[in-house]
Amino acid sequence: MTTLLDLKSSVLRQVQRSQSLRSRRETPPTPTTSSPLTQSPDPLPRRISEESVEFFERVNAILQKQENMLRAAQAESERGACTVPPPQEHVDQSFILDRISRTELDLLYEEAVYTVVNRVGVPSAEHVKSDEDLFAYLLKVFDMGKEEHDIILQKVQEAKQASFSLRVSVMKAKNLMAKDANGYSDPYCMLGILEGQAPPREVEEKKERKFSFRKRKEKLEKRCSTKESLPAKCIQVTEVKAETLNPVWDEHFVFEIDDAHNDLLHLDIWDHDDDVSVAEACKKLNEVSGLRGMGRYFKQIAKSVRSNGSASSGSEENADDFLGCINIPLNEIPVGGYDTCFKLEPRSSTSKVQGECHLILKLFTCQRDTTLSKKDSNVSIHKKLLSQIVEYEHMHVKREPYNWNGQVCPAAWTVLTHHAVQTDLSPLQQAIIRWQCYSSHHRTQRLCYSLLLRLLRTIDAEWDPAAVRGDPERQLSDSFRLYTEHCLCLMKNMRQVFPCTSAAAITRYELMLRGIGYMQNMRAFKTVCPLRNELHLDITTAVKKGNAEWYETLFARHKPEDGCLDEQLKKLVHVVDAVCADLQRAQNIYNKLFYSALKVDFFSISYRQLEKQVADDVTVAMERVCGTLEQESAKLTQAMGETIYELFVSLKILKGFREFLPLKDAKMLALTGFHNGFKSSIHKWLQIVHDRSCDRMRKAVETDKLEPVQQAKHSSSAVEVTTCFSQVHEIWLQLAWPDSSGAFIFITRLTDNFCSEAVCYSEMITRKIERNQLGRDYKSFTVQLCVALNNTEHVRVFLGHLPRDLDWPGVERAMEESCGAEGKEQVYKALNGQLFNMDLDLQREAKRLITLLTDKMQPELRRYIQHISLSPDSINNDDAVSPLMKYLQDTMVILTENLVKENLTRVLQSMWELLLRMILDAIAENRGVQVEFYNRFQYTVETLLQFFHAKGEGLVLEDMKSGDYKVVDEELRLNKYSSFELIEQYYLEKISQQKTLKHTRYGRISVKCYYDAPEQRLTVEILHAADIIALDANGLSDPFVILELCPHHLFPMAKSQRTQVKLKTLHPVFDELFYFHVSPEQYRHRFACLTFTVMDYDWLSTNDFAGEAVAPLSDFCWPGRPNASAAGKSVQPAILHLSRSKPSDKPIMKMLDARIGDKEAQEFVRRLKEIEKSMEEE
Repeated sequence: MTTLLDLKSSVLRQVQRSQSLRSRRETPPTPTTSSPLTQSPDPLPRRISEESVEFFERVNAILQKQENMLRAAQAESERGACTVPPPQEHVDQSFILDRISRTELDLLYEEAVYTVVNRVGVPSAEHVKSDEDLFAYLLKVFDMGKEEHDIILQKVQEAKQASFSLRVSVMKAKNLMAKDANGYSDPYCMLGILEGQAPPREVEEKKERKFSFRKRKEKLEKRCSTKESLPAKCIQVTEVKAETLNPVWDEHFVFEIDDAHNDLLHLDIWDHDDDVSVAEACKKLNEVSGLRGMGRYFKQIAKSVRSNGSASSGSEENADDFLGCINIPLNEIPVGGYDTCFKLEPRSSTSKVQGECHLILKLFTCQRDTTLSKKDSNVSIHKKLLSQIVEYEHMHVKREPYNWNGQVCPAAWTVLTHHAVQTDLSPLQQAIIRWQCYSSHHRTQRLCYSLLLRLLRTIDAEWDPAAVRGDPERQLSDSFRLYTEHCLCLMKNMRQVFPCTSAAAITRYELMLRGIGYMQNMRAFKTVCPLRNELHLDITTAVKKGNAEWYETLFARHKPEDGCLDEQLKKLVHVVDAVCADLQRAQNIYNKLFYSALKVDFFSISYRQLEKQVADDVTVAMERVCGTLEQESAKLTQAMGETIYELFVSLKILKGFREFLPLKDAKMLALTGFHNGFKSSIHKWLQIVHDRSCDRMRKAVETDKLEPVQQAKHSSSAVEVTTCFSQVHEIWLQLAWPDSSGAFIFITRLTDNFCSEAVCYSEMITRKIERNQLGRDYKSFTVQLCVALNNTEHVRVFLGHLPRDLDWPGVERAMEESCGAEGKEQVYKALNGQLFNMDLDLQREAKRLITLLTDKMQPELRRYIQHISLSPDSINNDDAVSPLMKYLQDTMVILTENLVKENLTRVLQSMWELLLRMILDAIAENRGVQVEFYNRFQYTVETLLQFFHAKGEGLVLEDMKSGDYKVVDEELRLNKYSSFELIEQYYLEKISQQKTLKHTRYGRISVKCYYDAPEQRLTVEILHAADIIALDANGLSDPFVILELCPHHLFPMAKSQRTQVKLKTLHPVFDELFYFHVSPEQYRHRFACLTFTVMDYDWLSTNDFAGEAVAPLSDFCWPGRPNASAAGKSVQPAILHLSRSKPSDKPIMKMLDARIGDKEAQEFVRRLKEIEKSMEEE
């Protein structure tokens, strides 16, 4: 209820302010309350005009702020597409590791040289094969001198050679031969090392090398002449896989190697034929007597299984079936080992075998004679070696070192690969070492984040929780922690480290976030860092801390608390604009990165935090503004008004970003009601806008040459005015006031400003035309006046769109929701009332301009009308009218070229009305002339009618045939009548007027009339009268009634009759009968009537006229009427109301009076003039 009352009060104030603009201008305003537009149109000082222009330029810049911000963001991203290096990333000094000492470096160099000297395996294509090349590379990596190198090399050569072992993983076989009756086999593998069996490396691979422990028996015996014991563990056996041709074993064995360059790995696959364990049989053979019997005992083991371990059984009937063998020289194993399928080979060319076996082979050292290997772990040594090489390699990257992908040269790769193989580092250990080295190096010298992401994926692919325990687990956890802290620090400072202006920086940031996102989902991370499963909370904290520090830095840079109030507000605008730009970047770029990589809503976090900080600072600033304005008597300077408006627009832009928030986060934010603090300031700001708009329009009118612009028919000032209106409209759109009642008050204010400015503009244009008309020729003046008319119409049409532009229906709906139907009605009345008054005033100004134009035409038009009036009857009508039509045609050409359609219609209508009035004047001046005179003007009117109608292109016929046209047409028609016809027409009008009379102040008379057809007699009973006007000094009258049949020329034999006089009464009762002879030929005329004239009898002077009434005879005498039958006496009396109209006011009276030579006309006029004279003497 309170809201509605407040609304009513505000509406009342607005309606009072926006009363008809015409009434405001009828009373000249006092100087203290004058509107800027209603002052004298004297030229403004140049300074004021320039200030107005600059004012709207600044406002336009404010209006374009959001668009410029979007354009700047787009340009910023386009500039970032170039190859500008990203800014240096922040380095925390606590992350920098201590540099290795010279002594430790020498020991590490010894390890590297030892690795090179003891290389085994077939190198790949990317490996360096030359020792000299590898030593040359290591010299540079370790910054080692030649003499120092020689000393270390000699030490390595004198040291004990590395001892190698072979790790064999028997994974599976497939497509084996079926040896059992059921179509399957029961396969198992026997494998061992055959010493000195590898052929020379230079022998072609195509040379047949088929070994088996049986067929090589003789060669073995020849090779070994000594009796040495060989433990049974040197021959390894897999489990038996029953009934399968595709067995899967996944069993692992390790063999010590005496000669990695000459030994050979041999593997047999057999089909087991009983239930005795092959492994148990192998264990029962405690020792094999000499190497020369090794081949035989492989077969013996198989036999012993058949005989429950009895090695002496020589029967081979139930021996296991041979399924194939594999012979792999150790000198053919690649550096990185084998992980492949080997085709099974037969024992001889007659053997039939098929299938293949999947083996994983790897050579490694089991004993290294170096100083570091004796006191440090292989993992630690490899990590130090990799760190040294990585530092050297990165230092020598020339192009985009920040984007180095970690790839090292072939020499480095050779050394690292051999060292990892020789020290038996698993793929997981190598992946962890690479991650630790590269991530640690990255904290001091940035790398490509895709490398780090790739290393994390390798760890995840190779992850085995059981393989990482103790120190390795702790070290991996530390590396994850340090890298995460480093990334969180970069996130906090991302605006400096990863600016949107650098595409390279944004790419790096995306990869970094993807790496962090991948890390927190890794099995390794969850295992070694179980307490950091909520990494997204740390990310959110880092983002918030970064936002807070950035805002503090921004606030400190602009210092919005220093300077005067206006300067403080301007600085605060810069702060808000910077926040908006930052949020624009957050929404366009950063949020996509965070959400795709981490599922973190970066924009929502940043917006809620920054919006809150901005809202707090703006609240404090606006409190100071309100306090200052109250102290200065609510005076708002233009500069401060612009700043306040700009601040409001900036805050609205900032608030607009909430549309990108999730729905649940968009409620109850800090800036939700920020507009309330600006209400009074915006009101005063709109007044400043109004004043500057007035200045701008004055200047536009002053400089306007009233020449059409481009293809339009209006001039520059109209363009300037509508442009000004558009900018003010845009100002309102930018305000986008959310409060319905506040929006209504502002819209009412704006509408009032628009309307008053439009009306004043039209007045200034009209005055300019009035001043310029002197000394100008008719055509140029007409063109300028047409332009002025078009200007007014252009502005009027533009403001006709105010309901749509200012969204009046939306305001009505909002007010209806908040205040009900009454609130909606108040809005409708207030706004539409303003627009209606403005339209009336603009039409008034248009009429003033049109009047100027028609006044210029009047002398010529009057001359042409006079020409028609004075033309002799012998001249043809076309010739008489042609001068007028020629003038109108020439004028029409000018008007059509220079007027818009609406104004052309108005001007043509005004010209049409002017011509009709002139024709009326001509007729009035020439009453009583020949009929040919009226016929000529009748022709003139019809010609003008067709001219202005222009076959439907001009005025509408229905509109033209109204008003003065009817009067002219009636004048011409009546003037062509005879005197009798005019008198008849007079009585027809009297009869028509009588039917419309009701309750006149002159009283009434009650009569009864009936007609006796056979006797052709009309009987009239005068019953009584009532409410007769008092015409005597005593307040009464002495009334009597005169009865006459009219017109007299129709009833030449009828005499007038009268009732008795009733003294001193206003309600006389007569009850008198009168008889008249009326023939059917007489009563059939429509104008035949009976007149009742009530007179006041005077003894000493003429009788006074009290009133009259008429009754058409057709009402009583026409056959079929009740009054014309035998029952006519019983009809109800008729009540006739009296009238007292002046006869001289009627055109017919004037026409008859002008017919001086017509006796009947003069007699009729004389009688009427007597009545009129009687009325004047009362």
